[in-house]
Amino acid sequence: MTFPRADSADIALLLEGTFPYVSGGVSSWVNQIIRAYPQYRFALVFLGSRRADYGAFKYALPANVVHFEEHFLYDGVLHGERPTARPGDAQAFELAARMHDTFSPGTPVEETLAAFKCIAADILPGGKLKLADFLHSERSWNIVCDRYRRFCADPSFVDYFWTVRIMHGPLWMLGTVAKNLPAVRVLHTISTGYAGLLGALLHQTRGTPLILSEHGIYTKERKIDLFKSEWIRDNRNVFQRDSSELSYFRQMWIRYFEWMGRFCYDAADPIIALYETNRLRQIADGARAERCFNIPNGVNLKHLAPLRALRPLTPPPVLCLIGRVVPIKDIKTFIRAMRSVVNHMPQAQGWIAGPEDEDKAYAQECRNLVQSLGLQEQVHFLGFQKIDQLLPKIGLCILSSISEALPLVILEGYAAGVPTVSTDVGSCRQLIEGLTPEDKALGHSGAVVNLADPQALASAALALLGDHAAWHAASLAGIARVERYYTDDMMLQSYRQVYEGALQRSAAER
Repeated sequence: MTFPRADSADIALLLEGTFPYVSGGVSSWVNQIIRAYPQYRFALVFLGSRRADYGAFKYALPANVVHFEEHFLYDGVLHGERPTARPGDAQAFELAARMHDTFSPGTPVEETLAAFKCIAADILPGGKLKLADFLHSERSWNIVCDRYRRFCADPSFVDYFWTVRIMHGPLWMLGTVAKNLPAVRVLHTISTGYAGLLGALLHQTRGTPLILSEHGIYTKERKIDLFKSEWIRDNRNVFQRDSSELSYFRQMWIRYFEWMGRFCYDAADPIIALYETNRLRQIADGARAERCFNIPNGVNLKHLAPLRALRPLTPPPVLCLIGRVVPIKDIKTFIRAMRSVVNHMPQAQGWIAGPEDEDKAYAQECRNLVQSLGLQEQVHFLGFQKIDQLLPKIGLCILSSISEALPLVILEGYAAGVPTVSTDVGSCRQLIEGLTPEDKALGHSGAVVNLADPQALASAALALLGDHAAWHAASLAGIARVERYYTDDMMLQSYRQVYEGALQRSAAER
């Protein structure tokens, strides 16, 4: 595939594991943002895990994307150049060792950030700390062995060795990307993590203003990934658990992502969350309060509101989960809930509308669960569907996720008059019950249930579908809420001001 290339752009979007390769709420938001501002020329930098993990584009690049480049973080680390003997730069490795020592509890944050910035400068092309030295030098080997002996209680040195290599190897790729990216006036990263680290490197080396928008809190989501198996067993809220319960390898990853986040927070201004709980979480994780504010998602009412007229007079007994078939969406809880729903309402249908290619093993497990529960005639996997064709046919939007931010799918459902039953994650309670007194006065636009509780999910859905008056009240509350607080016009006006302010700062600094 031939990608657009340019020597300059107005805004660079830094995208990790999302648009244009992965469908979902964040990717839809990115697509919406780019198309909303045709006056700006966008450069896109996509960061993925391995090339083999991605297929074709899920979205066409808008006409105002003048530059696109992609980089896969782990391909070069796992399949690098042939090893050659080399000593490594003594000063650079001493600085790296001192930086790791500052990660210990009690070290002032400023000291660690200063060390982090020094190392960041050394991994850029021409710096003292070279990828080949990290991978193959004697000094690198000695540091790895020493830290394993000092800190790692896990038995496998081989696992530790590859964890360190896979964790740190992508840094040099990001240094090269930062060096070679075309000239841009503003940087906008859609997460912390590796994309946020790239944004911080670019800000540090070029002085370009950096905007950070977090849909979900990256470090929290990585903790969920690390705790996933334990969470499935005991249904606890994983990211509130004590990291000391994890193996040393997993604790390493958590600290690593936390400090990448701090590096990004230190460079970014403004720092945007979708809702208040996440804004407070950003501040607790090291962001400066004066830089943080909220811009909630918004949906296109002009496109979605006409769908209300296409709905039948009574709510269809169709429960629809719109989302990727991946563990974080906890599709299995929805399937188990459908067994109870069908027991009480035999005509009910459960639709799962979303791609299955991201985690094919999990998708097969979900299909097997449908078979084992005898739900082949009631639960259907629809694959990706256009939202405007789907919403008039369903009675409830269902979210059984173990983590969300501010889900667009709830707002899209509201715009079409469809209530929601959701787990108590992210801003879902705010979207269903209201935030301010004025918002709460609009009424409940659905129901909130605990995580991984199929019976509670089924009971809430049956209560709404079985009581047409309650369903219509929830539908009207959802319509009123989305029209008052969550339109795309409101969101895009806020981002217009963010972009204009950043572009003005960029011009002043130049």
